[in-house]
Amino acid sequence: MAHTLQLAVHEAVLSQRSISDCIAFGRKMVGHFKHSQVATRALVDLQTKLGMKPARLQQDVSTRWNSTFYMLRSLLQQKRALAAYGVDHSLPTLNPMQWSLIENMLTILDPCEQLTRDICKATSTTADVIPAVQALKRLLHKTVATDHGVKKTSKTTLLESINTRFNHVDDEPLYFLATILDPRYKDRYFTSATKQQAKKLVLEKMNTQQRQHTHVLTDEPEAETTESGNNSLLDMYAEILEENTDSEVYSEKGHIEMQATLPLSSEEPAETPLEYWRTNKTRFPDLAELARKYLSAPCTSVDSERLFQLLRM
Repeated sequence: MAHTLQLAVHEAVLSQRSISDCIAFGRKMVGHFKHSQVATRALVDLQTKLGMKPARLQQDVSTRWNSTFYMLRSLLQQKRALAAYGVDHSLPTLNPMQWSLIENMLTILDPCEQLTRDICKATSTTADVIPAVQALKRLLHKTVATDHGVKKTSKTTLLESINTRFNHVDDEPLYFLATILDPRYKDRYFTSATKQQAKKLVLEKMNTQQRQHTHVLTDEPEAETTESGNNSLLDMYAEILEENTDSEVYSEKGHIEMQATLPLSSEEPAETPLEYWRTNKTRFPDLAELARKYLSAPCTSVDSERLFQLLRM
């Protein structure tokens, strides 16, 4: 999801000529201080004189859009110090229009940055995808109505890009199964059609795992009897009837669990979703087993990448 969001943000906002020019200029400014200890000390002195907290400018990484966000934010926070440094050392700085553009862009992208931080947490799962996308879409849609000019245009473009990039999430079984099994979300973030589809798929998965459990039990070898070879056509009728009857029982049992758990409070529980299902596995055993399977999938690969980086150290 983080990569898809990166593509959406870059496509809708960062690739705009005026913004990309600001980013390129900002990188040069940051590079000036990164490659000179003298310049860095001079900037710190100016920050102190201006009553600002000394802070380093942040360099961005092209493969992480939020690092560009942090770089531009650090530049904006040090605007006064940078202006004073530019006067003293003849360093070109951004013009007022570019500073205003950066400020507007940071406001537009702030929800995306918050979402990126949330989905990159070690505790995030695939259950967070649909709620996160729906919340971001709603926020952008609401604020677009009250914005004007460049900000309105940029938000509209960003919303269109997110709609395009994430148009598949509501149709992906992994996402809506994980979401409906998460006690924080359940079916609250679905459309009516998706809600019914998700419930139907959950019941199908529950029925499948129940049949598998039954087969495991019935596949155990039994003691031989003198009538072991006397299966008849009537026996097959009875066997098929019994299997179908069992399926109906499973379906009804799964339906009861679904009906019982969905109306429960959807407020975020004190424990994590997996801990919630561990606590309630005796009440909803089939749903708990299904939840363990689908809520164990991470939302992004960021946490895995962090582990690999630690192993290299």
